[in-house]
Amino acid sequence: MTTHVLACIDGSSHATTVCDYASWASLRLAAPLSFIHVLDKGRQPGLADLSGSIGLGSQEHLLEELAELDEKRGKLAKEQGRILLDAARTRAIEDGVSEPATLQRHGGLVDALVALEPDTRLLVLGRHGEESASVYAHLGSHVEQVIRALHRPTLVTQGEFSAPQKIMLAFDGSATTRKGVEMLARSPLFNGLELHLVLVGADTDDNREQLNWARTTLAQSGINASAAIVAGEVDKALPQYQQDNGIDLMVMGAYGHSRIRQLLVGSTTTAMIRSARVPLLVLR
Repeated sequence: MTTHVLACIDGSSHATTVCDYASWASLRLAAPLSFIHVLDKGRQPGLADLSGSIGLGSQEHLLEELAELDEKRGKLAKEQGRILLDAARTRAIEDGVSEPATLQRHGGLVDALVALEPDTRLLVLGRHGEESASVYAHLGSHVEQVIRALHRPTLVTQGEFSAPQKIMLAFDGSATTRKGVEMLARSPLFNGLELHLVLVGADTDDNREQLNWARTTLAQSGINASAAIVAGEVDKALPQYQQDNGIDLMVMGAYGHSRIRQLLVGSTTTAMIRSARVPLLVLR
C-alpha cells in the first residue's frame, strides 16, 4: 500500500511553511504528497435558529434570506479552500514534488484525518492556525486532538521553512522513544543530517547503557549520532540544549509515563508545541 505525506492547509499565513516542510519530507521519503483542506462548518459563523423569536414567525422572507446567505458563505468557503489547495500544489511542484494531490473534505478535521490514517506515513500541520484572523484557519486549536487521535508521526511546523540540518531526538529509553530510534534508523528522512540523542536525567550506568543502545542501533544503519545526558527539568533542559547546539528540528514521543511524554499529555501538549522554538516531530 502506498502511503503519503499528508499536509493540512488552512487560511493562515503559516500555510506556506506547512507546504514547504511537507514538500521537503515528501522528497526525502520519496513518498507521494497530498494536501487536505477541511471545511469544518462548526467553525464557520452559522445561523442562529430565529424561528421561535417574537415577531419573526411571520417574516419568512427574512429567514429565507438568512438561509441564502448561509449557503453563499458555504460556497465561498469551499472556493477559498480550492484556491488554497491549488496554491499549495503549485508551490510543491516548484519545490520539486511530482504530482502532489489535493483533497477537500467536509466535517471535523480530526475525523477527516483519522479516515485517511491508513494511507498516511507522515502528517504535517501548522502550530499557529488559530491565530489567523480567518475563520477557516483553525488548525492550531486541533493540534492536541490530532496528536491524540492519530497513531502516525506528526510534524508540527512553525516560523519560516529552513531545511533541517541538525536533528535532536529526546530519548528516555521508553518503548516510544526506542521505536523512534528504530524509525530513524530505517527512514531516509534524516539521512546525512547531524543527529543528537539527548537524555534528560542523571549520569547513571543505566542511562549511559540506554544511550549506547540507541547509538549502536543507529550506527548499524550508517547513522553516526552524538549522545548527551543533561540534568534538569525536561521542559527547560531540552529547549536549552536545542538553543545551545543550533538544533533545527526536535523529535519526541507522545503519551505514556515518562517525564518527556508527560509533557505531551492533556493541555500541556499544546503548551509544549507552542513553546518549542523549532518544528517538533511527535512520534506515536
